[in-house]
Amino acid sequence: MSDIVSVALGYAFAAAGEPQLRNPLFEVLGAVRQEGSIAAAARSLGWSYRHLWGWLKAQESRLGRPLIRWDKGRAARLSEFAESLLWAEARLRARLAPRIDDLAAEIGRELSVAFDRAVPVAGCVAADDPALPRLRGLCEAADGVLFDLRAGDGADALAALRAGRCTFAGIHLPCSRPELARRGSALHAAYAPRLRPSRDRLVQVARRTQGLMLPPGNPRRVQSLGQLRRLRVVNRAPGTGTRALLDELLRAAGVAPESLPGHERIEPTHVAVAVAVASGQADAGFGLQAAAAGLGLAFVPLVVEDYLLVADREALETPAARSVVAALASPAWRDAVAALPGYDAHDAGRIRAPRGTLPWSA
Repeated sequence: MSDIVSVALGYAFAAAGEPQLRNPLFEVLGAVRQEGSIAAAARSLGWSYRHLWGWLKAQESRLGRPLIRWDKGRAARLSEFAESLLWAEARLRARLAPRIDDLAAEIGRELSVAFDRAVPVAGCVAADDPALPRLRGLCEAADGVLFDLRAGDGADALAALRAGRCTFAGIHLPCSRPELARRGSALHAAYAPRLRPSRDRLVQVARRTQGLMLPPGNPRRVQSLGQLRRLRVVNRAPGTGTRALLDELLRAAGVAPESLPGHERIEPTHVAVAVAVASGQADAGFGLQAAAAGLGLAFVPLVVEDYLLVADREALETPAARSVVAALASPAWRDAVAALPGYDAHDAGRIRAPRGTLPWSA
């Protein structure tokens, strides 16, 4: 087989939920890794042992590389090649997730309107957050509202709101350490020029915890930002709220952000940062506890923040916007958020004015 890999993409109708990239090879390899044997993997997949064994042999022949270490007398294990394939696919999935979500949302929006031109739509451009896609299903189930979620950094989301391209803009601000968003901070510079204190309103979504993502067991016993000077780090892109927050934390700890090894290496999502650490490509990253927990990483909490939806006060009176706020205030949303490590639905659905609420205006 040639080492050049070709990929064909397609899409299918599905129930409300997160868009997914799926490939049987990676699902099977993941099952073998997770279950620790061919027999257990076959049971988890609903296949027979004989069928799975033959399928894996056929894939090895097709790829021209071993996928399983067939050591006599020992449980089957993934080969080094198979492990590298799984991590490569995980990195791609994490990096492409925002674009796949946006594409799926655009297709879903256009087809939903084709089915029913009267379907109410609440557009939202929001910074990376694993809880928000769960809101899409709640809005659809409760009131038939299409929560049209698209990815965008906090500043980009506010720019889209100002341009009338969405109803809600998702941003996040530290609540456990509000001084990190003081007047003159990077977060203040990113958000304040795009907010209209007299007209905008802030809708509480959840509280979430950010901190250091580290290899399982934290073998280097990292507990502080100062220890990052001797580690390979992975970062978020300039302009993101998480990057601004980390830079403020580093400066507060007396660490120049640009002095960190790997500071220039960036990943587009919290999950992508976690995958880089889990796969050994970095020693540490900064991001959400939920992303770290999803890959079994060690985590050192550093700051709790509020995730907020910004909307014009008049837009909040539309039926679609009212449905979104009602979904956030519902027990179903509290249950959905409780399933994410480091999250809680603190005051979810509460509406506040920016003045007196934002750290630089309090």
